[in-house]
Amino acid sequence: RDDMDLILTTFGTYLHRQGEMFLVKVKEQKQEVSARKVRSILITTGASLSTDAIQLAIEKNIDIIFLDAVGQPYGRVWHGRPGSTTAIRREQLRIADTEAGLQLALGWMVRKLDNQIEFLRGARQRRSRLSAQLTEKIEALSASRVSLEAVSGALDEVRGTIMGFEGRAGRTYWEAVNLMLPEAFRFQERSRNPAKDEFNCLLNYAYGVLYGTVERACILAGLDPYVGFIHTDHYQKKSLVFDLIECYRIWADEIVIGLFAARKVKQTQFDKLENGLRLNKEGKAVLMESFGAHLDEGIRERNRNIKRRDTVQLDCHHLANSWIGRVSDEDD
Repeated sequence: RDDMDLILTTFGTYLHRQGEMFLVKVKEQKQEVSARKVRSILITTGASLSTDAIQLAIEKNIDIIFLDAVGQPYGRVWHGRPGSTTAIRREQLRIADTEAGLQLALGWMVRKLDNQIEFLRGARQRRSRLSAQLTEKIEALSASRVSLEAVSGALDEVRGTIMGFEGRAGRTYWEAVNLMLPEAFRFQERSRNPAKDEFNCLLNYAYGVLYGTVERACILAGLDPYVGFIHTDHYQKKSLVFDLIECYRIWADEIVIGLFAARKVKQTQFDKLENGLRLNKEGKAVLMESFGAHLDEGIRERNRNIKRRDTVQLDCHHLANSWIGRVSDEDD
């Protein structure tokens, strides 16, 4: 199965079913896509779906994800067949407020810092004029990493400490990233809804797509995406997706920073809002082409060749299996 994401970005697109095919109609144009080739359907604009198309997606285990203007999933259509999820979720709830849950989430945060440090080291080799400044940032991040790894105790008591370390590490990292951007595109600070500048606008959208990937992997592995350990979602609930996504954010960072380095970002790719910017259709196409190729790139992971995006699924299955005592040697 050659998995692809079917992304509907044109307003007024109509999706319906023709046998085992999806038929995508945009004005006078029609395109047929075999359901066998589709992994997910991402809808980023006003579109019409027939119930036949939804049924075909459910039959083929294809999830339909609805993304808002900043790339955040606000809903998805899933088949209603829970697998061996009860035992997994019971264990997830059991450890949610314990030292075990804390250590898991801390491990993912340390992994994020390791990714960032490795990324900045690579950047330092390529950009010798920034060497001294990047070295300073790398050393500060390494110190934050040591502090995070040393945290232990009851989650409620240490949560503030963890968020303090994470906030400091975040500021250090984004200062380093800013040094690498063309001067015209440097940003004041991380901004979310809405983004105040082009960099944050692209990054938020890429993170939204990544969120959909992680949430899907959780659901397929039988994990509850809404029961997490440290990080909270927009509704201030602890969310497993926001904990887990820390491990993979670097993929979005690399691609977005790379688009600026390659001079592929243009002002025409953004629409101005009253208090910020929004990525438009042209911008989404540029980002998704690069980010999709990056996620689909083959890498070595746990002694096998696998697409980068599928490592998320592998990690989630490994986590679920470890909770119900089913970890085999090949999972390690």
